[in-house]
Amino acid sequence: MSDKTIKKVCVIGAGTMGAGIAAQVANAGVPVLLLDIVPEGATNRNAVAEGAVAKMLKTDPAPFMGKRAAKLVETGNIEDHLDKVADCDWVVEAIIERLDIKQDLYAKLEAVRTPGTAVSSNTSTIPLAQLTDGRSEDFKRDFLITHFFNPPRYMRLIEIVAGPQSDAATVARVRDFVDRKLGKSVVDAEDSPGFIANRVGTFWIQQAVNSAFEQGISVEEADEIGGKPMGVPKTGVFGLIDLIGIDLMPHLMKSLTSTLPADDPYQKIARSEPLIEAMIADGYTGRKGKGGFYSMAKAEDGSRTKMAKDLKSGEYRAAARPGLVGGSAARGDLKALISAKGKVGDYAWSVLGPTLAYAASIVPEATATVTGVDDAMRLGYNWKAGPFEMIDNIGAAHFVERLKADGIAVPPILEAVGDGTFYRIENGKRQYFGTDGAYHDIERPEGVLLLEDIKRTAEPLLKNGSAALWDVGNGVVALEFTGKMNALDEQVMKLIAQAVPMVAKDYKALVVYNEGSNFSAGANLGLAMFALNIAAWGEVEKLIKGGQDAYKALKYAPFPVVAAPAGLALGGGCEVCLNSDAIQAHAETYIGLVETGVGLIPGWGGCGEMLSRWQDDKRQPRGPMPAVSKVFEIVSTATVAKSAAEAKDLKFLRESDGVTMNRDRLLYDAKQRALAMVDGYTPPEKPEYRLPGPAGAAALKLAVDSFRKQGMATPHDETVAGVLAHILTGGNTDITEVTTEADLLKLEREGFMKLVRDPKSQARVEQMLETGKPLRN
Repeated sequence: MSDKTIKKVCVIGAGTMGAGIAAQVANAGVPVLLLDIVPEGATNRNAVAEGAVAKMLKTDPAPFMGKRAAKLVETGNIEDHLDKVADCDWVVEAIIERLDIKQDLYAKLEAVRTPGTAVSSNTSTIPLAQLTDGRSEDFKRDFLITHFFNPPRYMRLIEIVAGPQSDAATVARVRDFVDRKLGKSVVDAEDSPGFIANRVGTFWIQQAVNSAFEQGISVEEADEIGGKPMGVPKTGVFGLIDLIGIDLMPHLMKSLTSTLPADDPYQKIARSEPLIEAMIADGYTGRKGKGGFYSMAKAEDGSRTKMAKDLKSGEYRAAARPGLVGGSAARGDLKALISAKGKVGDYAWSVLGPTLAYAASIVPEATATVTGVDDAMRLGYNWKAGPFEMIDNIGAAHFVERLKADGIAVPPILEAVGDGTFYRIENGKRQYFGTDGAYHDIERPEGVLLLEDIKRTAEPLLKNGSAALWDVGNGVVALEFTGKMNALDEQVMKLIAQAVPMVAKDYKALVVYNEGSNFSAGANLGLAMFALNIAAWGEVEKLIKGGQDAYKALKYAPFPVVAAPAGLALGGGCEVCLNSDAIQAHAETYIGLVETGVGLIPGWGGCGEMLSRWQDDKRQPRGPMPAVSKVFEIVSTATVAKSAAEAKDLKFLRESDGVTMNRDRLLYDAKQRALAMVDGYTPPEKPEYRLPGPAGAAALKLAVDSFRKQGMATPHDETVAGVLAHILTGGNTDITEVTTEADLLKLEREGFMKLVRDPKSQARVEQMLETGKPLRN
C-alpha cells in the first residue's frame, strides 16, 4: 500500500451527487476527473459529464465556490477515459444504486487503477461486503464507503464505512482529505443498512407522517410542533419532504425494508398513504414538481398565497399559522413539549418517543458510540441536538418511564444509563456514556481548537453585553461577538478599546472569531432605529465615530490582528475583516458591504479599505477612476460574495488571505496565522489616495441616472449612490491633491449622517427590521 497523498481525484457518475462531489473536490483546489456513460447515439461522447458541469455553473445555491474551481474539473466518459484513473489517487463511485452495475464497474476499475489508489462508493444502501464480493484482496484493502450528503458543498456530514479488510492507512488518508480539504466532519459507521443518519432520519420522517394521519394533525400543526420546538429545521417534516422530493420516500422505504431484519422497528411503521401515492402519480412531488404538501397559489393580481394540503380531503386550502406551541416548550424544553396537554404533547411524544428509542437501539450496531448518532443527525439533518442530547434534555429516566408505559422496547444503552446522562462535564472535559457503562472524553482531532471547549475551564479576560475576550493559548487572544446575530454596537467598540492595550501589554496577537452561525450581520439596526426615532443624532454620530476609532485601533495595533469569519460577515462585520492585518476565512463565508440596501453607506472605514485593495491591484488599468468605479459598483449594488473564493475576486479578501475548508479548524488556523506574523511585526503604513473629486463623482452619478431611467434603480438608490460617489471620489478634491485615510473617514461620517436623517433611508431600515426584506423606494 502506497502512502501517497491525494493530489487528483476521479468521480464516476455525474448525477446530482457525483457532480456535486466533483465540484467540492475542485473547490478544494484539487484537480478532478468526472466520468459518466456515453449517451446512446450521442455525437458528443462526454455529453453527460460536460452537461453536469454546465448545469452546476447555473445552479443556485451554487455547487462551485467560484468559476476558477470549475476549471479544475476534467470531463470524460467511462468507455474512452477509464484508463486515466491510473493517474488518480482516489476514485469515488457515485453511480446508480444497483449492485450488479457497481460490481461491473469495479471489475473494470481493478484493471486500470494503480495499486494503493483508494476506491470508495457513495452508496447509502448497499453493504460494503456485497460491493466487493468477487474482487481481489488488493482491491478490498483499498476499498471503503464514503457516504456524502446532498448537496455535497453545503452538508458537512460524511459517513465512512471501512470493511474488515480495508487498509487502515488508506482509510486514514481519505479521512484526512475529506476533513481538511473537503471540510467534512467524519462519522464512522458500521456496515449496516442505511448507516446512521438516513436510518434514523427515515424512521423519524415515517413516524411523523404516520402520526399526523393517525391523529388528524394538519401539515402546518405537524411542522410547528415537530419543527423548531424539537430543534428540527423550521421546515418541519412535511416541509422537508417537499424539499427533498416526495417521490424519494418510496425509494427510501424500499431500500430499508429490503435490507433491515424482519424484526427491526422500522419494518412495523413502513407504509405508504394513498394520498401520498396519488400526489406522486399526479406530479405533486414537492418543490421540484407542481407542489407538495405546500404550494403557492397565484391570483390574477399577481399576489401569492401559501397553500397547504388537507390530509383528509386531499385538497389544497390556505395555509394556517396554528400558534399551538408556547412557553418553555417553544423554547426547546423537550420535556415540556412531550408533556403538554392535548394534540401538542400527543403528537410530539408520538414522534419523539419512538424515534429517540430507535436511535438508541442502533448503538453499537450502526456506530460504536452515542456521539456518532448525535453528530450524524446534527450534521446530516441539521438537528440542533442529536438524539442522545435530546434524551438528556428530557431526562433519561423519565424518557424510559414513558417508553415502558407505552409498551415501547427500551434499548440496552438506555437501561444502562439509568437516571444518569449521556453527556457530562468532568474536569473541564465533555464526556459521553459508552456501551461499556463508563464515561469517555470526547477527543478533538489534531488541529481542531474550539472556543466552546476553552469556555468550560476559563473565564473571559474581558466581557460585556455584546463581546468577550478569551485567552486561546500561546499568547493569542480571541475577540468574540456575542449579541444577537453577532450584531455590532457601542459595547463591541468599547471592548475593542479596552482589548488593544491589554493585548499590547501581555499577549502576542489577536484573532476576531466566534462560533455563531454567522460572524456578524453588521451594525445593530434596532438600536440605530431607536436612536433615529428620538432624533438622537449625536448618539448615532458617536457610534459611527466610535466604530471608526475602534477598527483603526485594531488596524494600527502593535500586534497582528487576524479576522476569522464564517457564515455572514456583512456591513460592519465585513469592515472589521477589512481592517485586520490578515483574514483566515471559512470557505463558506458570505461577505459584503450591504449598507446601501438600507439606504446607508459603509461608515466604519469600508470605503477606504476597499479603495486600497483595488488600487493595489497591478492588473487594474492605471489612473484614479478604475479602482473607484469598481468599488462603487460593488458597494452601490450591495454585492455579497457567496464564498471565500468569490470574496477574493471581489477583494473583500486578499489573494494572500487564507481559506479553511473545515469550520472546526478555523480558530486553530487563524491562531497559527497570527503567531506566524508576530516576529518582526510592524503595523501597516497609513494609506494615501489620489482621487478624481467632483468630476469623477459626476461620471458615477451619470451611470446611476441611466440605470434609474431604465428602471434598474429607484430614486432613493440614486440619492444613496450620489453620497457614495462623493465619498469614493474624495469629496472636493482632485488627483493633484492627496486624500488621507482621515479625510475619507470624515467623508464617511458626513455621508452616513446625511442619509440617516433622510426619511426614505429610515423607511428602509424600518422595513428591514420588520420583514427582513429590502424596501425599494
